[in-house]
Amino acid sequence: MKTIIVPVDFSEQSEYALNVAASLANKQNLEILVLHMLELNEAMLTSTEGFHPEQTVFLLKHAEKRLNDFLNKDYLKGVKITPVIKHFKVFGEVNEIAEKHNADLIVMGSHGSDGLREIFVGSNAEKVVRHSNVPVLVVKDDMKDFKINNFVFACNFKGESLAAFQKARKFASSLGAKLHMVYINTPGDDFLSHNDSHEKINKYLEKAGIGIEVKIYNDYSVEKGVLNYSESVNADLIGIPTHGRKGLSHFFMGSIGEDITNHSKIPVMTFKI
Repeated sequence: MKTIIVPVDFSEQSEYALNVAASLANKQNLEILVLHMLELNEAMLTSTEGFHPEQTVFLLKHAEKRLNDFLNKDYLKGVKITPVIKHFKVFGEVNEIAEKHNADLIVMGSHGSDGLREIFVGSNAEKVVRHSNVPVLVVKDDMKDFKINNFVFACNFKGESLAAFQKARKFASSLGAKLHMVYINTPGDDFLSHNDSHEKINKYLEKAGIGIEVKIYNDYSVEKGVLNYSESVNADLIGIPTHGRKGLSHFFMGSIGEDITNHSKIPVMTFKI
């Protein structure tokens, strides 16, 4: 990795994300683009009635000062920081910035598990996850030293998730973390026998061109399986594949993927399929 983007709104949660990004930057000599969305709509920027250009300039200057003050942190000393202020209205535009700067990762802060469902679904974090072509790391708590020893990656073991798996594997390797691959076997129509599960996994690993131990974990739902398995291996990070704008991957039909992000007590990282 070379570049990380951290969208900030000056909240406590965005500082959590900035702290994690700084930890990664220090360990791997990365650049951090700190992005603040001023959220001025087009009417404000172009209208000559009721909103004057000098007001736009004033708001931009005020945002610059506030952002510079926000970045005056001890843990950012020695880190290459590039402040970026945009007047986009929505956070869905973050992907454009990521592509322009060839960013490798977006780190975002979000609220804790209490009430997170209402905050994450339809929120800025959710919009970034759905629009981003690069991995998005969602952080919920203050982590002074972002150290990942155990990284759980759960997927449906279909060919569509191979690229996401390779990115997760590369990320785990860059952090010196152990990658735990898991297949959640649930009751009902999606249940697979022992032999069928292993056959599916082996075909997947053959396509990936890698040999790695995969855990078959039985539980009542995918969400519970991912969270319970992650807890059993003392995971520091959970990785899941997504279809981005097309919605969460088929493995995480409906709200399962969002529920994992909402209810997980540890950071969750999404990888675009």
